[in-house]
Amino acid sequence: MKRRLEISELIFKIISYVLLTVFALACLYPFLYAVFASISGRHAVEYNEIVLLPKAIQYDAFTWMFQQDTFWNSYSNTLYLTCFGTIWALGVAILGAYALSKKRLLFRTFFNFYLVFTMWFSAGIVPQYLNYLATKEVFNSIGITDDKWLVIIAMGMAAMNIILLRNAFENVPSEIEEAAIVDGASEFQVLTKVFIPMSKSTIATVALFFAISRWNGYFWARQMISNQNEHPLQVFIRLQLEQFTDSEYIAGWNATYATDSVIYALIVCSIVPILIIYPFIQKYFAKGTNAGGVKE
Repeated sequence: MKRRLEISELIFKIISYVLLTVFALACLYPFLYAVFASISGRHAVEYNEIVLLPKAIQYDAFTWMFQQDTFWNSYSNTLYLTCFGTIWALGVAILGAYALSKKRLLFRTFFNFYLVFTMWFSAGIVPQYLNYLATKEVFNSIGITDDKWLVIIAMGMAAMNIILLRNAFENVPSEIEEAAIVDGASEFQVLTKVFIPMSKSTIATVALFFAISRWNGYFWARQMISNQNEHPLQVFIRLQLEQFTDSEYIAGWNATYATDSVIYALIVCSIVPILIIYPFIQKYFAKGTNAGGVKE
């Protein structure tokens, strides 16, 4: 039989649920507003008449957007950067975390401190930019002219994610590793057959962190990718925003939908893939963060 809640506990639960509901609505409303504004008529958008529901529903903004070759090109570039960027960054993080989790690693304390130090103090944007330029020259010298690979490889390390994986690997029982070594497993086999399967939740969580970071990447993609045909979706949205805020361009806009509706449509399309993927990884999220964030 359930214990009857005391008045103080009941009040606490009611307040908690109310606050969580308000917080959830506050997070959900901007996305709903973007959806409603993207399918509303020009007059309703330009005069801020949209509050809860769309007005004068039309889908011309999406039709215009889907007809743009540059949109599909930028979308494919974003998928390219996200897929290969996540694979590369996750591979680097797993290998680095596995090495740092070993107590037998020479200068292990120094390497761990150096990794954490980069989270406390950053070199700044200018040195990082100069480093990227030097990396770009190296790539060009060996025949890699695709600037997307510069963004993929140069941004392939995140200290926080390596620490999460390192802590997860340290929580793997040493007896299992020793048993695998006794059975003749190599170092690579111990990693792939023992540590990775036993840390799936943390790896899935870190992969999600990397994927979202690559999907939303804007600044360095804008700075380092000079070819407009290689720009990702976020850069394309920014360029469209700059164009649609130009007074001369707006003056010649005669469509039945507002320029803001196109921007909102682009934002909605950029969010949808994350909304589709996240529910499948959500079950690993809390478990993976706790397993990697807490050292036993």
